[in-house]
Amino acid sequence: MKITKIETITVSNGFTPARPWLFCAIRTDEGLTGYSEFGSDHITHGLIGLVQDLSGLLIGQDPTSVEKHYMNMYRQTRQAPYGATQQAIAGIELALWDIAGKSRGVPVHKLFGGPTRESQRVYWSHLATYRPANWKLLGVKPIKTMADLADAAKEAPAKGYTAFKTNIIWPGDPARVISQGREGPHDQLATREIRKQAIAQIKTMRDAVGPDIDILLDINVNFKPNEAITLAQELEPYGLFWLEIDNQSPEALRQLKDSTRTRICSGEQLLTARQYKPFFDHMAMDSVKVDVQWQGFSVARRVADLAEIYELNIAPHNYNGHLSSFQSVNLTATVSNVRIMESDPEQTPYRDELFTVLPEVNKSFMKVPTGPGWGTELNEAAARKYRYNG
Repeated sequence: MKITKIETITVSNGFTPARPWLFCAIRTDEGLTGYSEFGSDHITHGLIGLVQDLSGLLIGQDPTSVEKHYMNMYRQTRQAPYGATQQAIAGIELALWDIAGKSRGVPVHKLFGGPTRESQRVYWSHLATYRPANWKLLGVKPIKTMADLADAAKEAPAKGYTAFKTNIIWPGDPARVISQGREGPHDQLATREIRKQAIAQIKTMRDAVGPDIDILLDINVNFKPNEAITLAQELEPYGLFWLEIDNQSPEALRQLKDSTRTRICSGEQLLTARQYKPFFDHMAMDSVKVDVQWQGFSVARRVADLAEIYELNIAPHNYNGHLSSFQSVNLTATVSNVRIMESDPEQTPYRDELFTVLPEVNKSFMKVPTGPGWGTELNEAAARKYRYNG
């Protein structure tokens, strides 16, 4: 079997601001196509170009020699490692694993000795976060009052989720949110206004759902660690499952971790074990965010194995389409140090059209797929119907 063509397909998720989904399709001379979901929505055109640049290394090659192809791509781009380069490599590597599984008639996790579990606990991510700008698209009511935030929180247990994650949200008309580096304070200061709203929001949500639902707060890259210390300390009475923050300094992140009883999750911006190791050496986080779509499957698994040596559990970062969920849950089925996995149940209504098999979530646990490859495929007709043209 030989690779004949590598394509990228970019799909609009309909959101404001635009957040396209990126897919890679690898064709073979035996009719098998491998699919992946990959990358970050802020660098769409750059990632497409990088995949095109890398594709020449693989045309005519055996697609099942996945590790060989990964190392060739990694070495070929050694002058510009990590970042967008790693995400483009991941797009190709993930599609190759899909072919490897399909060609053997087994799920990807079987290729790595899985499954280690039949299902994986997941949390509802971005609860209420998308609503300020996209409530009409999502078919929900806007977030105008604190009572609306309370009602949003109640939706998680009502739909079977035992944990949810949110961002800092100001109700209003319109509401506003600090999320993904957007709308955050320019100098990364956790001002008194921001802290007061974060505390009011978490208290409102905690009162709404009671003590047995886990609440996670994501502050992304929006605050310096010394600013996050005050916020984390003030949130201690509300028993957060974790406070999520990203930072480039393991020493600074360790300072935050040591300064609060609130547990710290970090790592989604790190790519490959080389970048994680300094953070592990400093024991700078309590839970390790690992993004399969940004760094690739076997690479993410090596990070999980390294985390195991440091007695740390991973928490896959997973906020895109359903193929992303299938890739991430296949990872959890190959390792034995998972804390919880991200899940994004509230998305644009046509997302389900894009995939042949949908995730099964029951009582906050996502079923590990048993179909060959990732266990689902991209519906290319639907993907082209909703193609992103930005």
